[in-house]
Amino acid sequence: MDYVGHGWGMGFGMWFPWILFILIVLYFFKESTKSKKKNSSAQDILDRRYANGEIDTEEYEKKSNALNKPK
Repeated sequence: MDYVGHGWGMGFGMWFPWILFILIVLYFFKESTKSKKKNSSAQDILDRRYANGEIDTEEYEKKSNALNKPK
């Protein structure tokens, strides 16, 4: 009986492209979520600066009102 090609080699050969494909998809999904975090809105940046104490309440309210003012 010849068992060459049956077992781990054949199974790995069939699964390897799928595993590689899934890893590539996960990598690009992770990269796309990173880029979304980088592109914060002006209000998010203002909120973060206020939370970190970089600006005071008066400046925060003035800038927040300017951002939310209808155009």
